[in-house]
Amino acid sequence: MTKYWFRFRRLLAFSAIWFCAAAPSHAQNPIVQTNFTADPAPLVYNGTVYLYTSHDEDDATGFKMLNWRLYTSTDMVNWTDHGAVASLATFPWAVQSNDAWAPQVVPRNGKFYLYVPISVPGWPKNVIAVAISDSPFGPFKDALGHPLIEKATGNIDPTVFVDDDGQAYLYWGNPNLWYVKLNRDMISYSGDIVQIDSKPQNYQEGPWFYKRNGRYYMAYASHCCPEGIGYAMSSHPTGPWEYKGMIMSPDKRSSGNHPGIIDFKGASYVFGFNYTLNFAATETHRERRSVTVSKFTYNADGTITEVPWWNPEGVPQVGTLNPFTRVEAETIAWESGVRTAQSDQIGVYVTGIANGSYIRVRGVDFGNNQASSFSARVASGSQGGTIELHLDNSDGPVIGSLAVLNTGGWFAWKTLSAPVSGAAGVHDLYLVFKGASTGQLLNFDYWKFNRQR
Repeated sequence: MTKYWFRFRRLLAFSAIWFCAAAPSHAQNPIVQTNFTADPAPLVYNGTVYLYTSHDEDDATGFKMLNWRLYTSTDMVNWTDHGAVASLATFPWAVQSNDAWAPQVVPRNGKFYLYVPISVPGWPKNVIAVAISDSPFGPFKDALGHPLIEKATGNIDPTVFVDDDGQAYLYWGNPNLWYVKLNRDMISYSGDIVQIDSKPQNYQEGPWFYKRNGRYYMAYASHCCPEGIGYAMSSHPTGPWEYKGMIMSPDKRSSGNHPGIIDFKGASYVFGFNYTLNFAATETHRERRSVTVSKFTYNADGTITEVPWWNPEGVPQVGTLNPFTRVEAETIAWESGVRTAQSDQIGVYVTGIANGSYIRVRGVDFGNNQASSFSARVASGSQGGTIELHLDNSDGPVIGSLAVLNTGGWFAWKTLSAPVSGAAGVHDLYLVFKGASTGQLLNFDYWKFNRQR
């Protein structure tokens, strides 16, 4: 782990303490802290938000992007890291050293289609590729073995929508806006590629195309630079597009932006990104971005009420979390001092855990004092440590403590249990890690509370 990252985590811990006191019932922005993420592409599917993102590498100065990641949530607050669902290696004919830019995933025909802009050798600009999976969790596999949209200047930021009549549209572009009609197979198209004559006012890049209540919307990164989020509306899926205003005005705290918009459980949300975590570590601008979310509303005529710049308090929780089913350790509302990693053996897990690190999980419903014990799957190649269970703050009431000794290696997984008491009602749960070692204490796969018998 780099010296840079340790410095970053210490600074983040101080900021987290302030946030925790300020926002007891909300998610916190940015919503992912274990990796730098950008270009959010949310998908609502079977009662879950699937949030696909691009990924800025920790050592990025300019753009350095090698894969696409997935996070899920059922409450808009606690997000589970599912790791990389595709990478540049998914497209072996592409440049492998960079340019895994803004994605979007669309379901159709019982399958899931991932559209991404990538580069090809010998060409300085992008093409648009498509990959396919039987599951929203991937892995995604190259669908064509070649680009869907061939090389041309400005071929970035694809967005796809399937209309009510079954016709699918692919939009993309910087600084112009293009579209093409996709065939039902979602991996080929018919007709010409069309450049939009009615490009919305202050359009830059990052289009997000969708339909709501019979109206078509085109949200996009607006102005430059910094970029805000503007939008246009139309009565037809191919325009003409009428500029309607700003969803979010530009702000000097972030040079870029990229909208993703959904309705979920009766509310509307716009995703984007800022540079909060980058600037927690350095005053120098780097392309190390972090995904954010805000709640917004529509007016009676379908127009959108502008929202302020990304609020650090984020959005309210929708529902609660059930602690009596298996919860992945990488289900996190906020954290301090941990990372996530991915292995073929167990998938994604929490690592980099040191003395004083913690994970915060929002809105955990313990019921009427039903919890009798706590179980966790862990591994340690050091002296181990302790997982202390606190309510409502990192130094709040302790309901239990699980001792983790050396298990025989960092991937020698064991499921351990410890008694708990005093857990009733809905609380934020803090899993606080303690240990005598100055290095890593343990790896952490999942946890669960057990009911009294």
